[in-house]
Amino acid sequence: MVLPKNMRLKGHRCFDFIYKEGLRFYSPSMVLRVTKANTRIQVKGINSKIRPSIKCAISISNKVSKKSVIRNKLRRLFHHHLSSKLSKITVDDEVWAFISLKPSCMKNSNSTLLKECDKLLIKAGITK
Repeated sequence: MVLPKNMRLKGHRCFDFIYKEGLRFYSPSMVLRVTKANTRIQVKGINSKIRPSIKCAISISNKVSKKSVIRNKLRRLFHHHLSSKLSKITVDDEVWAFISLKPSCMKNSNSTLLKECDKLLIKAGITK
């Protein structure tokens, strides 16, 4: 199960906006950037009339692993975890979140990475 289409964040303008405007939360294996949504720069065709939600994107560079199979497994793992975690949350304003994994994340197990992600979401005030 991956994030539903209304929970995925797409478009380079959205990512540029998050990099410039977002608050950063750091952990040893990843960086979480969070900002209020700017729906004017979203990709056309995405219906923003749906109730406000938390939209997420995950970035895993080839410095994390040269093998795309491993990067895609990590991406699917995070999307599945975030979809189950964030689908239960109701928010007043739409929020964009962007997770970047650091190369050091390969030293940790998957469960450790997901716990670290949960701690960052709590630190950012997205979950409790």
